[in-house]
Amino acid sequence: MSELCVKWEAAAAQAAVMGLRQVTLRLGVVLGKGGALPPLLLPIRLGLGGRMGNGRQMFSWVHLRDVLAVIATALQDKRMQGVYNTVAPGVVSQAEFALTAGQVLHRPVWLPLPAWVLRLPMGEMAQLFVDGQRVVPARLQAQGFEFAYPGLLQALQDLS
Repeated sequence: MSELCVKWEAAAAQAAVMGLRQVTLRLGVVLGKGGALPPLLLPIRLGLGGRMGNGRQMFSWVHLRDVLAVIATALQDKRMQGVYNTVAPGVVSQAEFALTAGQVLHRPVWLPLPAWVLRLPMGEMAQLFVDGQRVVPARLQAQGFEFAYPGLLQALQDLS
């Protein structure tokens, strides 16, 4: 995943070489009605939910509406330039994600899912969920961007 990110950003940097303002968004796991959220919530909805891996890995996420707001801001605000971590400020551990989802869905969270089980069908994509990385939106916050969904609880309540 990091190799892909480096290549993607190198390709995007060509805009700056041509004298164009370039904004690159590094997205966390985007939570919306589709995408990654339904498969993440399915085991919990079925009453079979639990943490993935050891649960201590950080889960950097962002609500879809906040992603769209960042894109709109980047198009309008000429001060924005360069790379921005587009993740919610409320980063949580994978165990906290599972517990919060269980709370919102009124379901138990009790069955841990070993990392190797995810790696089999998902391959490298499993890295997003079982390896984790603590990412914060420092540049967005420094420029005054306000997240509509800064915390996981409110984001999941909106999407459930």
